[in-house]
Amino acid sequence: MAPATLQGAERTEASPAMEDPGGRTTEQWSPTSEELASVRTTVARLKAAYPSVDADTVEATVKAAYDSFRQARVRKYVPILAERRSRKALAAGSTPDVTGRGER
Repeated sequence: MAPATLQGAERTEASPAMEDPGGRTTEQWSPTSEELASVRTTVARLKAAYPSVDADTVEATVKAAYDSFRQARVRKYVPILAERRSRKALAAGSTPDVTGRGER
């Protein structure tokens, strides 16, 4: 940066530090209604894709995947990332239904 743009940027002990508006807080994260709908959709899709896996296992896998992204600042891609993580975990224990109809 040019020296002129840095003028006045020095901090003194008396000046408060600026807060990071995108910074993580210690508050408990709570999903939005859109995220909850996305979780339900993901669970339904994966139950159909992995009919040999217990429904509770699918739900727990999806919940754990979403939970791993709870501190993500950019929420837009969390559903697809969580679904990919869930599919990878479920594929380690079963074969997915590639027809998409849930039939075996």
